[in-house]
Amino acid sequence: MSESCLFCRIVRSEIPADVVAETEKALAIRDINPEAPVHVLVFPKSHVASLIDLKDEAELGHLMALATTVAVEQGVGESGFRTVVNTRADGGQTFNHLHIHVLGGRGMAWPPG
Repeated sequence: MSESCLFCRIVRSEIPADVVAETEKALAIRDINPEAPVHVLVFPKSHVASLIDLKDEAELGHLMALATTVAVEQGVGESGFRTVVNTRADGGQTFNHLHIHVLGGRGMAWPPG
């Protein structure tokens, strides 16, 4: 774990978060700046900087399975939801810890606008 990483600090309970789901390997929390009625972040408890740094295919599967479970539990499984993984600076990643955005509760047409 990283000493200064925001998500690592949340895992260590140093920073409060609205936890919606937890497994032995991952955590799901509500985004503090939601872009949709449902906006949850799913991330590994171990520090992995980005998707490109994740070497364990099973861990990625675990994260995606948790993201799906969260979507269903948050009531957007039937209507639909979006999962987003921003990777590194040019990909829009703002926190240096892999995380999956689960967004739903409104139309997610692409491109927006």
